[in-house]
Amino acid sequence: MLIFIIIIVVLLAAIILIRLFASDNFPWVQFYTRGRESGFSLNEIHLLKKVAIESSIQNPVSLFWSVKQVDRALKSMILKYRSGTSNVDQAVISKVFDFRKKIEFEQPKYKIGITTSRKIAVRQVMKITLPGVGNYVSNVVENLKKYFAISYPSGPQLPLGVSWAGQKVNMYFWRADDAGYVFETRILNDFIDSKVPILHVAHADNLVRSQKRGSIRVEANKNASLFSINNNAVNETPERSSGIKCMLLDISEDGAAILIGGKARAGIYVKVQSKFSGEDIVMCGIVRGVNFNQNKNQSVLHIKAAPLSFSMKNKILGYVYGIFQD
Repeated sequence: MLIFIIIIVVLLAAIILIRLFASDNFPWVQFYTRGRESGFSLNEIHLLKKVAIESSIQNPVSLFWSVKQVDRALKSMILKYRSGTSNVDQAVISKVFDFRKKIEFEQPKYKIGITTSRKIAVRQVMKITLPGVGNYVSNVVENLKKYFAISYPSGPQLPLGVSWAGQKVNMYFWRADDAGYVFETRILNDFIDSKVPILHVAHADNLVRSQKRGSIRVEANKNASLFSINNNAVNETPERSSGIKCMLLDISEDGAAILIGGKARAGIYVKVQSKFSGEDIVMCGIVRGVNFNQNKNQSVLHIKAAPLSFSMKNKILGYVYGIFQD
C-alpha cells in the first residue's frame, strides 16, 4: 500500500513538472535553473515566467540579468492592461516593479561606496552640525587635494566673536544613487569677507556609510499643488481646489521633495498632486524634514509617503524607471 502511494505521488509530481516546464517549446527547466542560480526565489521565478509569456519575450532567461528586457516587459504589460487585453492586474505589475528594483540594486554603483571626502562631488549638499550651536546646510563648491571648499553655511547665527575657522564639526550628506555618509572634520579657514564667502574644510578618510537607499529616486522638477491634511484623511483622490503652488523636485515610491515659498515645519501631513504625461499623480505623507533658505525665503520639504495603492505606485515607478521614455 505504501509503495502504491509513493508511485501515485511520483506520478503527480511528474505531471506537475511537465505542465510547469513543457508549457511550450521553450526549455523552462533551464529558466528555473538559471533563476535559482541567480539567487531568486521560486515565487519570483514563477512571476517572471508569467511575465515572459505575457510579454512574448524571445529569450526569457534574459529577464534575470537585463534591466532593458524587464523594462520592455513592463511596458508591454502596462499597455496591455490599459487596453484591457492583459491577463495580469496592477498587483502583479507592482510585483514586477519590485523585481525590477531588485535587479537595479544589484548594479555595482549601489554597492560600492566611498571612504574619503576626496571623492565627494562638487555641488553635493552637506548638512553640518556645529556642537553647542546648531545645524547648518551648505554645498561643495570645490574639491582639491589638500582640502575641499563649501559655500558659507546657512543656519543659526554664530555666537558673537565666534568664527568657523578651527571648529570641529560633524558633516552628513546623501550621495546620489548610493547612501548616507557621516564624518567628523575641522574647518581650516573662514573666508566670510571674500567676494564669495566660503569655508575650507580638512579632508577625512574615515567616512561612515549608512542608511542605504531603499528605493530609486529621480528628479521631477514639475509644477505641483500642495495641501495640508489630517493624518486620517489620506487618499489618492485629486483635489479640485488649487492648493499651494509648489515645485515637485524629485520623487520615488517612498516619498518626494517639494519646494515651496516661505517657512514650513516638520511633522505635518500633506498631500501633493501633479501630472505626469497627462496622468494625475497624488501622494500623501508626513513632512519628515525641512531645509529653509533664509536668503530666498524658500523651504524644501522632505515627505515620507503613506502606503500607495498598486495603481499609483505603478504610475510613479513607470516615471522613475522611464518605462515610456523614447
